[in-house]
Amino acid sequence: MKNFTGPVLFLDRNDINTDEIIPAKYLTENTKGALKSHILEDLHLQGFDPANDIAGKNIIVTRSNFGCGSSREHAVWVFEVNDINVVIAESFARIFRQNMFNCGMLAIELPQNYINELFALGTGTVISIDLEKHQIIAENSQGEKKEFSFELNPFDHELVISGGWLSYADSKY
Repeated sequence: MKNFTGPVLFLDRNDINTDEIIPAKYLTENTKGALKSHILEDLHLQGFDPANDIAGKNIIVTRSNFGCGSSREHAVWVFEVNDINVVIAESFARIFRQNMFNCGMLAIELPQNYINELFALGTGTVISIDLEKHQIIAENSQGEKKEFSFELNPFDHELVISGGWLSYADSKY
């Protein structure tokens, strides 16, 4: 099972698409590792510098319709090779969301007011996910703490516990 704890990368925008997550020109790469350095390089947000802001972050908190655009798995793989195994958003594009679970990663949907509370914690926030209790524990560098519950259907839970679809299928079939 992957790591579901770590520092947060806040991406404060709706509709971040798969071309911004990993540009299409890298879809011909032969390995997931070859994608690593190109994560979010085409994402333009005020004050965001992918070369400096991503390293050491394990969890993304963002707004609605995350992962919209093309259905490429590469958009999830680039997070996986950068040790980002959790994305928390108001909503996800359907295929992106399922690709996360298929890779044994978490795509957690929370209502807008909870997302706003996470953003209010600010830079230096660390999140821990208790997968069995379906709970998010977020704490900022000033010691302010927030806890939220989330829903996860039993099949997606099994995919995450198994490490993704391939491992799940190997253990069941």
